Amino acid sequence: MVEKIKTTKKEESKTSGNCADKFCPFHGREAVKLRGRTFEGEVINKLPGRVKIQFDRVSYISKYERFDRRRTKLHARLPDCLKEEVHVGDWIQISECRPLSKIIHFIVTKKIRGKTAPNGVSSAEQKEKTQ
Repeated sequence: MVEKIKTTKKEESKTSGNCADKFCPFHGREAVKLRGRTFEGEVINKLPGRVKIQFDRVSYISKYERFDRRRTKLHARLPDCLKEEVHVGDWIQISECRPLSKIIHFIVTKKIRGKTAPNGVSSAEQKEKTQ
């Protein structure tokens, strides 16, 4: 019997080598090691070579014995191999690395899901239904 070998999209993107970004953790010339913390958040701004993400966190205020919801905004390096996939409103995962610039200490590792509309359907699914 012939066994089929299943490969995931992540493995395919690692082996495809279509990325010319030197800071890419999968294809880069310089070894940028992912270490430390990982976060998931929503892309609120897309800039050349980086994205700005935002996520909520809960902190405890001991004086009032209550919890407070706060927002955190971080900048992350956007590798060339993920530029076409990531858009404003998408939910992505970032991982910590060495400081790449004054404000960039994280790299985008994967896209978790696309932007969802108020009715819970992603924008890509809405486009498919209308066509």
